[in-house]
Amino acid sequence: MSNRIPSARLLSAGLVVLVTVSGCSWFHHRSEPAVAAMPSSPQVPDSEEAPPVDEMTATEAAASGAGASASAESASPATGATMINPNAPKSYTVKRGDTLWGIASTFLRDPWLWPEVWYINPQVANPHLIYPGDTLALAFGRDGKPIIRLEQGGAARLDPRLRSSPLDGAIPTIPYSAISAFLSRPSVLTNEQIREAPHVVAFRDEHVVAGTGHEVYIADLKATPNSRFSVVHVGDELRDPDDNKVVGYQGIYTATALVSQPGSPTKALLIDTSRETVQGDKVLAADLDVPLNFMLRAPRNDVHGRIISVIDGTQAIGQYQIVVINRGKRHGIDAGHVLAVDQAGKVVRDVYGKQSGFARYLGGVGTSFAPKVKLPDERAGTLLIFKSFDRISYGLVVGAANIIHVQDVVHNP
Repeated sequence: MSNRIPSARLLSAGLVVLVTVSGCSWFHHRSEPAVAAMPSSPQVPDSEEAPPVDEMTATEAAASGAGASASAESASPATGATMINPNAPKSYTVKRGDTLWGIASTFLRDPWLWPEVWYINPQVANPHLIYPGDTLALAFGRDGKPIIRLEQGGAARLDPRLRSSPLDGAIPTIPYSAISAFLSRPSVLTNEQIREAPHVVAFRDEHVVAGTGHEVYIADLKATPNSRFSVVHVGDELRDPDDNKVVGYQGIYTATALVSQPGSPTKALLIDTSRETVQGDKVLAADLDVPLNFMLRAPRNDVHGRIISVIDGTQAIGQYQIVVINRGKRHGIDAGHVLAVDQAGKVVRDVYGKQSGFARYLGGVGTSFAPKVKLPDERAGTLLIFKSFDRISYGLVVGAANIIHVQDVVHNP
């Protein structure tokens, strides 16, 4: 994708759209038209054209450059031209496979500032969605603030009848592929799920454990024949490091239950097993109710929490991995909130500083008596919340400049 800077010819009052839940009050209409680009911005030659459609999507470009963008400090919101990515194109044509986060990363230094730059045109139906084929353009308003608008609508917008499948619909905020496995195989159980979820009560033919091809009986499950559910074993507790209270449990996928005979209890056949199923294992819906379209924004209140679990159990967390944090709805966290991730600073011994006479007398043995020093937290990445509960939330790492670990700090960007 070639580097582009907004030009004066580009600008006219227009429409900018955002993938979001309809009716979102965050969006606002601007009455002033777009004007010439900032004087400090270099002019773009007239011969330049829009990027070819076969180039990488904005999401792929954002993924390849995630480290650099994630490492930038965001102590305070950017203003004016400082909001703009220095490599922002003059215009961008939305492609199938794009996400809102990827497109926002193309235009802005901090993608979560996206709602602040949309220019909403009330004359266009459903202005809160972006479709493949739409061309977005960058300009500056009379107040010097950047504006992103719809320069040209694609076929999917002009004639909704052309959208013959979900793939042709509005682009999501985050890539479905990054969370699809998580949606079908829950990996963290809340206290509410532990108390209320249906469970395996017994096995046919007096088995002690069950695997592929075995039939099980499930209590409290209302389902239709041939419907599928995930069987999840309750694993270790997840404790909030702030107060040491249990806020959830590790969920270990064991099998898929294919309902064969509804009833009380319901009989099901185990398929696609990954480990043995035992009595008491929980039975959950195969797909969690997680919206893929929501508004990007920073939390309104001050948030300071920690990563308490990573879904696939890895030690080193990178981009597009799912984590659990110890903050939820009661802390003002909801889907669409963006958080910065900092590597938690280590505590080290200052063996070269001032020490007591006793420590100096012991020499190297006295290292354990040296004063402790807490190193500062360092920016490691960006987290986008896509599902929240009372005290915990699921987040997708959308940018990682450094390796992220459990116990790393999350806070307002």
